[in-house]
Amino acid sequence: MSSAQNKKALDLLFQHPLEPVFATRDNGKAILDVPDSFYTEQYAEVKEDIQNRFGEEVDVKIPIKDLRLKPNLDFTSLLTKRSQFSLFYAPHRRIAAQLIQLLLEPNNEEDFIALAAYVKDRVNAFLFQYAFAVAVQHRKDTAGFQVPVIVEQFPKNFVEPSVFQDARAEGKLVPDPGNRRRIDIPQNFTASDREEEQRLSYFREDIGVNSHHWHWHLVYPGSGPEEVVRKDRRGELFYYMHHQLMARYNVERFCNALAKLQPLNNIREPVDEGYFPKILCSLNSRTYPGRVSKTKLKDIDRDGRVLELADIERWINRVVQAIDQGYVTDSRGNNLPLDEVKGIDLLGDIIESSDLSVNSGFYGDLHNQGHNVISFSHDPDNRFLEDFGVMGDVTTAMRDPIFYRWHGYLDVLFNRFKEKLPLYGPQELGYDGVTVQRADVRIISSSKNIINTLLTYWEKSDVDLAAGLDFGPGGSVYALFTHLQHSPFEYLIEVNNNTGAPKRGTCRIFLCPITDERGTPLSLNEQRQLAIELDKFTVNLMPGVNKINQSYDNSSVTIPYERSFRRIGTGHLPNDPQKLAEFRFCGCGWPAHMLLPKGKPEGMPFELFVMISNYEGDAVVQRNNAPDVCGDAASFCGLKDKLYPDKRAMGYPFDRRLPADTLTALTDNFSNMKKTPIKILFRNEVVDRKRN
Repeated sequence: MSSAQNKKALDLLFQHPLEPVFATRDNGKAILDVPDSFYTEQYAEVKEDIQNRFGEEVDVKIPIKDLRLKPNLDFTSLLTKRSQFSLFYAPHRRIAAQLIQLLLEPNNEEDFIALAAYVKDRVNAFLFQYAFAVAVQHRKDTAGFQVPVIVEQFPKNFVEPSVFQDARAEGKLVPDPGNRRRIDIPQNFTASDREEEQRLSYFREDIGVNSHHWHWHLVYPGSGPEEVVRKDRRGELFYYMHHQLMARYNVERFCNALAKLQPLNNIREPVDEGYFPKILCSLNSRTYPGRVSKTKLKDIDRDGRVLELADIERWINRVVQAIDQGYVTDSRGNNLPLDEVKGIDLLGDIIESSDLSVNSGFYGDLHNQGHNVISFSHDPDNRFLEDFGVMGDVTTAMRDPIFYRWHGYLDVLFNRFKEKLPLYGPQELGYDGVTVQRADVRIISSSKNIINTLLTYWEKSDVDLAAGLDFGPGGSVYALFTHLQHSPFEYLIEVNNNTGAPKRGTCRIFLCPITDERGTPLSLNEQRQLAIELDKFTVNLMPGVNKINQSYDNSSVTIPYERSFRRIGTGHLPNDPQKLAEFRFCGCGWPAHMLLPKGKPEGMPFELFVMISNYEGDAVVQRNNAPDVCGDAASFCGLKDKLYPDKRAMGYPFDRRLPADTLTALTDNFSNMKKTPIKILFRNEVVDRKRN
């Protein structure tokens, strides 16, 4: 268990990632008092002046112990301090994996903090923050510590550049942080409405959405020590989390009168979508390069490393062949069946590809290298000395429309496997004696009883840039951004248990689109691939009618707004021990304000699908019986240090073909399922969220 001083030291190490470790933090109130040997060559000769300058007026001075043996960091030299860091680039992943291993080795928290403080100024800042965050998440002595959201560490990766000029001016001219104005971030600053894809900018450029993607890869790193990478059903979770991203994105397209996206199934064809991100890389203050429309992807030849488009095509062919023949071949020549239980997990590890791939030499590095070939499309041979575009960075990749076309194609590969599995039958879908009699939604309102109509609108919220404004003003500086939001709502479910005995089940709630952008009805097989998971929870059913009221904010998919945009520092931590524990688990989860799709001003029709599955087929016997640490986003993120809490395939029952032609026919055949027509109404108005 961390002491208060150690928690404070960890907190300070996350702040101002580009400032030296000896600089003041916490608005000039705290400092890490490091040994003389920790000063880099750049500051060694002036360390006494620095100590006098930074050590006089601080309220908190935390002594950092010296290291008996300094680590050899030569392995990080490939990644210079001002280079961009990419988890999609294999050499960078290997460096990060080695640094994570190094940070996991200290036997106690004090040694870990000392090692991190020494390393911080000697390696690339993005590399350090990533490896440090992964180590904090996976060490037993620091696992309860809150990792700050990425936007508050590297705000330039999320915020339009002119905001920083205004923020520094505000900080200098208005000394009292309480009197500083909130600086508005333009809602549409990357393209005009002449570009159709800009209709989805509120989704792609949402701070919470991009933070989720970064945090998921933080909790599930693809490379690193065995104990960090090998998590239960990791490959399947890679598939399912990204599958749900694709379902949500395509439904948002329908909401905005756009067709379902075309998967990037031919990397030889020019990319129709251009994208100019207009954000800065925090490390070198260069803009992330843009991509013009009709860009042609080319072989990459940079830093003495060559990636041919033919390599990617070869890996795709091998994955397709494995799916069609029903097995993959591991590096020892053994054939491993792609069965109903383990098949999707094997494929997920292979396609990503993580360290868990059974044969990376043969099946390659498909997902990651796809990101790379797109992210370097503007300068494939480095003749202009340009670094990668947003597709090369997990914090920014989801901003680019091509992210969804590339992952859309990977989802096609996964679905190719899913389509070959046998249809679900009555034994797998039914629950004898259990009938869902009602499945409605209701807006939570004191004045109106609004049933089966949900409401979305724009909301203005703020995020504190201070901790990431290196060499900037002291005190909080807030940026104001506009995002999608929905009115609070609850599910009203009635289930009749006529077995005469108590039963247990899992309530599974999905939102299914009914028509495409043209109003053409979707088939059940199309609906199942676009079904959006809203919630999943265990229910105890007494004999007779059971009334279940479930609030949207208990969703198994989302994390609360406060954890997407939480404030840094102990002053913003909850006092209640249970809420504190929930607050600290890594922030992995879909942002709550994006739980619902946008809908339409006239109302967009959907079908709410509710199923009670038999808990005997759902239950997982956990090897670790410790209390769950923030399992509220378990559908996307699993449980910390535990098995995935659902024995069924992720996305069940919509992960495979179903024994019906329509959703109506399916729910009519199974009493434990019910669908209800609902609509989502979008109001094009902006509400200012009140800051706590």
